[in-house]
Amino acid sequence: MSNQPVIIDAVRTPIGTEHGALKHATVDQLVTPLIAELAARCPAPEQIEQVILGNLRGPGGNLARYCALDAGLPQRVTGLTVDQQCGAGLAAVECARGALALNPGFVLAGGAQSASTQPRTFWPDGSTAGPDALEEFTRAPFVPERFDDPGMGLAADLVAAEHGIGRQRQDAYAARSHERAVRSLYAGTFDAEIVPVADVRSDERPRRGFTAERLARFRPIFRDGGTVTAANSCGVNDGAAMVLMTDAETHAGLGLPGLRILDAVTIGGMPARPGFGLVPAVRKLYERTGLGPGDFDAVECNEAFAGQILACLDAIGIPDERNCVQGGALALGHPWAATGAVLLTRLFTQLVREERGGRGLAAIAIAGGMGAAIAVEVC
Repeated sequence: MSNQPVIIDAVRTPIGTEHGALKHATVDQLVTPLIAELAARCPAPEQIEQVILGNLRGPGGNLARYCALDAGLPQRVTGLTVDQQCGAGLAAVECARGALALNPGFVLAGGAQSASTQPRTFWPDGSTAGPDALEEFTRAPFVPERFDDPGMGLAADLVAAEHGIGRQRQDAYAARSHERAVRSLYAGTFDAEIVPVADVRSDERPRRGFTAERLARFRPIFRDGGTVTAANSCGVNDGAAMVLMTDAETHAGLGLPGLRILDAVTIGGMPARPGFGLVPAVRKLYERTGLGPGDFDAVECNEAFAGQILACLDAIGIPDERNCVQGGALALGHPWAATGAVLLTRLFTQLVREERGGRGLAAIAIAGGMGAAIAVEVC
């Protein structure tokens, strides 16, 4: 696996709540500063070959190309924008892995989401009112009509029920995520990975005093008798994250620490239970790498919903207290297409910046019943 590409740097924006601190920052204004920062840190910026960016429901065009030019990269640098819903940030890294296998040099990869400024979409409503009659298009179908296609929230509630994840455990987990994030925030843990945007320098969502007792007051929001609430779910958020990658041969001559990609898996699962999709991805990763739950020194499995991630962690054999030890998406937020790259940025901080060394695991569930997982190792 020594010929695998290496992540040599990783940064992100602060994560803002929808219509909150970053409400006026368009998606390109989130991404461009990250590209410029990583290009400035690149040991050989003239060897940057491509920018690959995950984004969904954005302004269209080719956001990666736009932001590469906006950041001042040479016109020869190409841009590729990918959409794999919540998996888009990791999909961009997988694409970069393949690109570096063919063309040595450096690639910037990541994802971005501006829920606050993304365009609204409209369909012709099919009425007799004429061609200008429009109906807002709020949710895409992720699978054909013959499949069950519940919303992510309802599906998470059903996953929790089916796997015996009760309300008390969910609230305790969510409260701990906020406690960890608040502690990290005030300790400056995130400072080295954050590039300020629009004078915003820190994550907006983490809440002090979010105890399990306080969370118990919230009502279920997706079904009667359910256990998923607004407080034990992630938010709708704005943010971006990018990593700087290079091929193994180039990295060998740099003398820099980094995260070597051991393997990456994207796999399909049950469309009716999209939040459980990271489980088959991680299991396939275990199988292909020969690694198991105890072989990872840092774990960042995305916390979309407390009940959903607890069911997944139980299924892949990772104790829940080992996941997102500095706070996860329940506290920090989940800027959809950016989150996969946020997970890798969090691993880079824990294993490389903090000089802990070892291996890391990141995984995320994807709409439509898919999941993605990646294993990395400090080199």
